[in-house]
Amino acid sequence: MRLSLCTWAEVEAYLSRSKGIIVPIGSTEQHGPNGLMGTDAICAEAVANGVGEATGALVAPVISIGMAQHHLAFPGSITLRPSTMIAFIADYVFSLARHGFRRFMFINGHGGNIAPTSTAFSEIYAAASLDPSGTVPRLRCILRNWFDGEEVARLSREFYGDRLGTHATAAEVAMTQHLHPEAIKRVAMPPVVPTRRRFTDALDLRELHPDGRIGSEPGLATPEHGRALYEAAVRECAAAWTAFMDEA
Repeated sequence: MRLSLCTWAEVEAYLSRSKGIIVPIGSTEQHGPNGLMGTDAICAEAVANGVGEATGALVAPVISIGMAQHHLAFPGSITLRPSTMIAFIADYVFSLARHGFRRFMFINGHGGNIAPTSTAFSEIYAAASLDPSGTVPRLRCILRNWFDGEEVARLSREFYGDRLGTHATAAEVAMTQHLHPEAIKRVAMPPVVPTRRRFTDALDLRELHPDGRIGSEPGLATPEHGRALYEAAVRECAAAWTAFMDEA
């Protein structure tokens, strides 16, 4: 059930039986020679919609721009400043809380979003803690990375071993190939460059990883791998959603 495809009356009816909502969050950034710019948002949105279909949960519109300043040396990448992203998430959550939503599960597809999203949750909780009137609603927010589940990790190791990498991974490229077979890119790639150290700003990342991959060999990705990873991610995130909503 997607909020963007509902009427206001349908959202109001949903709120009469549930106060929870799923928020997919990703990024628009380079993903190596054969990875789509929208990979992180595409994967997060697809998994969130799969969870919504499996559980009856309402799914909010995807946040498709994240904290990706370190990718800006590659054309097409878009970022929010960490401070902008924190404020954006808070406004997004408080807008929905205004209507009665109280539990928010963010399904995330981008590692760079973890810190600002967690900080945004702290800002949201502080708004209630510091409110002298006691009228700010008490909310619960959790962040779930679709790629962190045990089954997804097991499949990734089985498919790619130590060639998975940490950015432009074969796993996320495979999932986009399953979801958008019409957009599969076939590109010859040199052997992966070992990661020497952590990067800092955008130029530093491109100097260390000239084609955008970080320890990965996404040429190993297949749509069949992507389907298995997608189904595992939906199962694990659906279980996390059910546990979240069952909490006292």
